[in-house]
Amino acid sequence: MRKSRLSKEKQERLMEHFVAGSTARCASELVIVNKTTAAYFFHRLREIIYHATEEEAPFPGEIEVDESYLGGVRKGKRGRGAAGKAPVFGLLKRGGRVYAKVIPDTKSKTLVDIIQKRIVPDSIVYSDGYHSYNVLDVS
Repeated sequence: MRKSRLSKEKQERLMEHFVAGSTARCASELVIVNKTTAAYFFHRLREIIYHATEEEAPFPGEIEVDESYLGGVRKGKRGRGAAGKAPVFGLLKRGGRVYAKVIPDTKSKTLVDIIQKRIVPDSIVYSDGYHSYNVLDVS
């Protein structure tokens, strides 16, 4: 990373811990850096990954699409409720890449906008039959 006061060695070790799935706090203790430094470094890595995936070419071929609700706190009633959870939309190129994005809602307009930006026209799209996908062209 440019403009970093961390040595290259510490940057590489932090990246190794990031890839391994360690928390920033755990990585900071192992690499011997301040925990806020490690947290900021992990944040910058996530930003770089985000921008790199946004600039990728659209997916060609056979694509699977699905949405899910993630997060939230389990208190009180149990069941299928989505209260307090964030909707996440994902695209999977069969045998290849994945694209996932937190979305404001699961309405047709929101999902179709992402599909049109991230999938090459005339690709084959597989879905779970959710009503928001009904607007996709089936010809």
